[in-house]
This record gives sequence, structure tokens and C-alpha cells, in this order.
Amino acid sequence: MSQSHPSRNMLNPQSQIDSSPEDTLSTDLAAEVTAAIAPQRRRPAKSKGIQPSFKALIGLTLLTALLLTPFVFSDYYLDELRSRSVELHRFLRGELYKQATGYVALAFVVLEMLLTVRKRGRGWIANIKLPGSVLFWRSFHIFAGVALLAVVLVHTLGANGLNFNAVFLWVFFATTLTALVGVGTETGIVESTRKSFGKLPITGRVLTKGPLIRGLRAVWLASHIFFVCVFAVMLVFHIALAYYYQ
Repeated sequence: MSQSHPSRNMLNPQSQIDSSPEDTLSTDLAAEVTAAIAPQRRRPAKSKGIQPSFKALIGLTLLTALLLTPFVFSDYYLDELRSRSVELHRFLRGELYKQATGYVALAFVVLEMLLTVRKRGRGWIANIKLPGSVLFWRSFHIFAGVALLAVVLVHTLGANGLNFNAVFLWVFFATTLTALVGVGTETGIVESTRKSFGKLPITGRVLTKGPLIRGLRAVWLASHIFFVCVFAVMLVFHIALAYYYQ
């Protein structure tokens, strides 16, 4: 049986009468649990892997906008390049350059697929296991996507293409932007100091971070997956057409 602390009893004599051994034991146990949990609250565990901050994602978004700019002015500088250097223009538009940069772009597409392999591979027949956390591969997926956009710029020289290639290029743009804008918006909400983001129009319920993020993810992630599927199918046709007309 535990005994009450002498100094505590002297300060509060009534506690010697009202408190029971069970109450004292419960109080001591609660104090021990609180002491064990308190250091963890003071020092929250840091997440492992790369986790782009909101500022980093804003930087990647600006970089993406910069990489998309040549596609707007490609008609002007490609004509200027052809008039000033016919041989260089012929090489950059030739089959050797296109195939070399195309294979590099294809390699980045494979790297982009590693996130799906990390998340789903263990349930496949081959039971593929990749090291590293999902958070790491998710972050790698974001950076590799922007790098893929840079490789596509090198591959196309900023040309928008015609017919099928033009649609294929815009599908790729939509695939990249839906992911980047969606993840950036989510991260901005998570890092925000605000606890609520207005009220729902019908119910009047206060909209907090959790429901807002889930609602946004239902939109942007579904759009991203849709464009990824369309992009994958069009990529197969793009490669087939490229070798067919070679």
C-alpha cells in the first residue's frame, strides 16, 4: 500500500481523511504516464524522407511555368534558328536527336511509375518490393515529373506538334499540372495557421483542414489519374507512330 507524501499531508491535513490508497495509486500512475508522454509532445517525431514544403512547391510551380514558356514562342525562335543555322536546325529536328532525347524521356516516365510500384507492387503476382517510404517516392515523383517536363522541352524544342502529337503534348501538360497544383494546394492548407476555411453553404458546418483536403484530393487526384491513363495509352501510340514513319 502506497503512503501519502508527508509534505502534502502537512499542507492539506484533510487529505489524510478523504483520500484512499486507491486514489493515491491512481494519481501516481497518472503522473508517471504524463511524465512519459510529455517529452514526446515536446519533441514531435520528424517525418522521414523528402517532403517538399509549400515554398519548394511554389518554386517548382514557377519552374514549370518557365519550362512551358518556350512552347508559346516556339514558332518564332524555331523559324529564326532555321534561317540562321540550317545544319543545326536539321540536326535538332533529325531522327538521331529525337530518338536519343525520346529514350531519356521514356526513362523518366519509368521513374515516374516507381511510385505506383512502391504502393501497389507488393500486391502484384511478382510481389515487387521497393525500399524507402511512400513519402520518399511521392516526393521523388514530384521532382521527377518536373524533370520530365524539362526533358520533353529538350525533346520537342518547344514545338507544339500537329494533330495527334499536339493532343498528346497537352495531355502531358495536364498530367503534370494537376499533380503539381493539387499537391501544392494540399501542402499550403496543411502548413496554414488557420484552423477553419469558412462554412459549407448548405449545412453551415465549419470547414476544417481534414474535410477540405479530402474534398480537394477527390477532385485533383481523380483528374491526375485520368490524365495518366490517357497519357500512357497515347505514349504507346506515339512510339509506334514514330517508328512507323521513320
